Amino acid sequence: MTTTQPVRDFAAYIASLPRVLAGAAALFRDEEGRVLLVEPNYREGWALPGGTVESDEGESPREGARRETAEEIGLDRRLGRLLAVDWVKGPDRPPVVAYLYDGGVLGAQELGAIRLQESELVSWRLVPRGEVTSYLRGSLGRRVLAALDVLAEGSGTAELEDGHRVH
Repeated sequence: MTTTQPVRDFAAYIASLPRVLAGAAALFRDEEGRVLLVEPNYREGWALPGGTVESDEGESPREGARRETAEEIGLDRRLGRLLAVDWVKGPDRPPVVAYLYDGGVLGAQELGAIRLQESELVSWRLVPRGEVTSYLRGSLGRRVLAALDVLAEGSGTAELEDGHRVH
């Protein structure tokens, strides 16, 4: 056997493994506790600042959330603790593991400094907790509510499946 055979076999093995996508976002609030949402131009509905983790490039979920936040809303902030991890199945895509980090509280000056990435976003808004699931449907809305609970309770990271707590 040549020395390259084991490498080729390992590469084939890796290529044969199931695929899982990774996404990461930041949960920003204002001083009244309202959640910062963004409106993408490439799909219906609202979202959090965040996006796909460039894992093929070695990017971690935390790095991806910070990079996406800087790109999408122009704020490059160090993110706080991990609030929630959500396993979300999809009908037309591989499952996604979604990481949600504490972006902290934004004051008036930081809110005024938001600059949207025009190639991806149309607008942004602040939404009170009671309206979160009107803007964020399904697992994303449930994920945000679970993260807000973690912050309010001072509890540990919420483990979720499709936005529902697992325990």
